[in-house]
Amino acid sequence: MTAAKVLYAIACGAPAAAGLVTFVKLAQVAGWHVRVIATPMGAGFLDVDRLAALTGGPVRTDFRLPHETSNGLPPADAVVAAPVTFNTINKWALGITDTVAVGMLCELTGMGVPTLAVPQVKAELASHAAFKANLATLRAMGVHVLFDPDARMPGWEEILTELTSIVVPRARDATKRDA
Repeated sequence: MTAAKVLYAIACGAPAAAGLVTFVKLAQVAGWHVRVIATPMGAGFLDVDRLAALTGGPVRTDFRLPHETSNGLPPADAVVAAPVTFNTINKWALGITDTVAVGMLCELTGMGVPTLAVPQVKAELASHAAFKANLATLRAMGVHVLFDPDARMPGWEEILTELTSIVVPRARDATKRDA
């Protein structure tokens, strides 16, 4: 029996974060072992206790303390940052790691872990020059971005489908190399 693939679900302080339980359940049915990380504002939108019960681990919101030898997270096979806010997109692209969520996004991007960013921002913020430039920066770093400034954030099913389209080809490529 193979171990489940590990998916980090990273949530920011935007309304769609309240529905993250739905995404976690969908991802688990699809064979993912999900761990949740949130920005401090994002945690306020989450049902933290329910997510911890579903995933078998706490929702991570803080950096590890010096006396803690492990961050308690298994290595990630993929990352979904949804909803990801204007603030987090900009900090992530610039490498400003003032929260554990952004720090992990920066580190995991640098490690080449398949990552899907799904922004939820107001149209006024989506038109900001820094946001547009920073989405381009993230794409250039290999982050897949699922975003249409003229539409609402996609549903959780669509996000999972997009994640699968990113991860499955990568797995096929690895299988071909190993053959």
